[in-house]
Parts: sequence; structure tokens; C-alpha cells
Amino acid sequence: MNASANPVATPTQGTVPALFVSHGAPLFAVDAGETGPALTRWGQALRAQFPGLRGVVVMSPHWMAHGVRVMTGAQPATWHDFGGFPSALYALQYPAPGAPALAQEVLALLQAAGMAAQGDAERPFDHGAWVPLMHLFPQADLPVVQVALPVGAGPQDVYALGAALRSLRSQGVLVVGSGSMTHNLAEFFGGAREPAPYVLAFSRWIEAALERGDLPALLAYRAQAPHAKRAHPTDDHFLPLFFALGAAGDDLNARYLSREVMYGMLAMDAFALQPTA
Repeated sequence: MNASANPVATPTQGTVPALFVSHGAPLFAVDAGETGPALTRWGQALRAQFPGLRGVVVMSPHWMAHGVRVMTGAQPATWHDFGGFPSALYALQYPAPGAPALAQEVLALLQAAGMAAQGDAERPFDHGAWVPLMHLFPQADLPVVQVALPVGAGPQDVYALGAALRSLRSQGVLVVGSGSMTHNLAEFFGGAREPAPYVLAFSRWIEAALERGDLPALLAYRAQAPHAKRAHPTDDHFLPLFFALGAAGDDLNARYLSREVMYGMLAMDAFALQPTA
């Protein structure tokens, strides 16, 4: 894996990239910063490159389940799973259709990999899914399937979930890990401020590991990355990165869409993982 300096990358021919996005705070839905427009531009380029794109499979830390679960509903609701934010956020809807047939493909692949995956027909879209998707695909016309983050899973477990779905990328499906490059909300004070030094140190260590293709270091980030425990007091918002890495496989470029830091402590890194030229 190699990290490119391109701020916005155009997807390559052939296999659909995997994608990691930082969804930040729920305010990202209306306070898009630089990252929201970058996602929109990349989503437009992706659809131009892959006009047959048939759906999105996304993991968000805001759906944690006991075991492996897959959204199977035909029209998931938009869940405003947060409190204390401006009323405008609660009026937002993301009416993308579900994809029951694609969900069955996901279930079959996970089960073939030895995972006791089960469907959930009632699951709504949580904000870890619909907020970044609002920027990526504002028309809300691409079918979406969510995969739960299993309670107690570690980086290797989540990587295996993504790896089980790797073949979908050659079948017109975008696989997305939606989390946050840093996520210490105890340090959230709002407003514009300079990025905290630990946020930059952690984020650029991850980028350097991607550049080296150093999957063992990434899997051991908790022990090896600088300030890992401050960047992620709990690892739930970092684990979706490994879902994207698993779907991507080994021989891939990390093409950065954004390295923005919001509110001084939320690194909004987003990057596509795509085949090397």
C-alpha cells in the first residue's frame, strides 16, 4: 500500500476502490468543512468511472452487535442517534434504498468465511453511515447495506470481515469503513482551533504505515502508534479502518481525499484504497 499526496483521487479502471471515511461529529452533516466537498467530488468521479456501481456496503461504529449482523431491509429509516444538537440535524433524511439481494450476497460471503452472520430487517441507518453518505452520494439513490461492528472484535477480526467481502469490489460494490482517524470526544470544545499535535502525530503515523504497506504495524496500532490511547480512548471508531483494509487486500494505494482536522481534535482523514497501477 502506498499513500498518495493527491488531495482528491480519481478511481482507477476495473475494481471499485475500498474507502475509509472519518464521519466526525454529527455536525459534519451541516458543517462540511473541506472534507464534505472532497467526498462529493470523489463520489461524482467514482460514478463516472463505474457507471454500473450497484451499491454500498458500509460498517459504522454506531451499530455494534453481539455477533455478525447485516442490514437486510428494503427501505431503512434515517436514525438520528444523537442528542443535544441543532434542530436542523433532526430534520435531515437520507432516503437511500436498502438492498435485500445484495445483503443476501454479503451474508453468504460472511457465512462462507466461517462467520455466523445473521440478517436484521429492522435496522435503520445510523449517523455513522448516513452522514458521510450524504456527502458522497447526495442523491441518495445508491442502495446501501450496513454491516455491524461485532462487540469485542479487534483489528484482526474486523479485517477478516472486510476480507470476506473483497470479491464484491469486482462486482460493482463500494465497501466503506466509516469511523474517525482520531476520536477523543472528551477534548471536544467546538469552534475553530489549531490541530492538536498528538492528532497530527497519530494521523501521519497511520499514513506512513499505509505508505510502507505495513499491515502488521497497523493491526498493532494500539501498541505502536504515537498517542494511540489519547487519539482513541476506545477503539470502536478506529476499527472500521480495518474493514476497509480487509476489503482492499494488500497491494493497494491509499489515495487521500482529506487530511482535515476539525475542532482541533477530530482528524477527518479519508482515503480510497485502490489497485496499484
